[in-house]
Amino acid sequence: MAAAHDRPRILYADSGPEPPYPLRMEGTVISGFGRGSKELGIPTANLPVDESATPWISTVKSGVYFGYASLALPATHPDRQTQRHRSNPRAPVNAPPSTLPASSPSTAPPDHPQEGSGETKESNQQTSTSTSTGKWQIYPMVMSIGYNPFYKNSVRSAEVHLLHAFGADFYDAPMRLLILGFVRDERDYASLDALVDDINVDCDVARQSLARPAWTPREGLVGAGAGEFDGGWLVRD
Repeated sequence: MAAAHDRPRILYADSGPEPPYPLRMEGTVISGFGRGSKELGIPTANLPVDESATPWISTVKSGVYFGYASLALPATHPDRQTQRHRSNPRAPVNAPPSTLPASSPSTAPPDHPQEGSGETKESNQQTSTSTSTGKWQIYPMVMSIGYNPFYKNSVRSAEVHLLHAFGADFYDAPMRLLILGFVRDERDYASLDALVDDINVDCDVARQSLARPAWTPREGLVGAGAGEFDGGWLVRD
């Protein structure tokens, strides 16, 4: 196994995701194992693992993945923003959101760890039926799908770490995931510090890999600009 500091920080070609990606999941943020913030200092958000809603979850390779998450935060949440980020983060608050086609569906494998911004949560579903347009906010993320060998979990989980510092948790919030690539296999570790070091590298890999134009959604990100990638499904009504 390569040392954490030797791992490449940018994965895949600059041209953008390739099949079988992107993969879709969605659900409501639930309570997880409660270790993300308390033990790791890396909060995770969990979505329920439901094979009937997300068929590919039963056969996907366990490991760490990266991509984007969209959240429909309640109006009272401190991180709830206007809809300006959906097409142009610099647009006036009263500017109408742009309308973009939903990204094409995918049926194949995704995996890594945030806790409703306070603990751990899991998610799995593939197609959106969903809630309201102006509420969706997009964030880069890394996630694990698997059993977390270090903790010897007996139940397979999907733990998502959003690359954003939230001011409050967001349990019960609707969340969608667009998984764009595989980072690494899941591993066991000799110590908690070694696990945290590897997760921090996973976060760096996600940030740098997603920072390229063809990997950045044209709908825009919270705190960042828009790119060329069609992330319309993340914000679709």
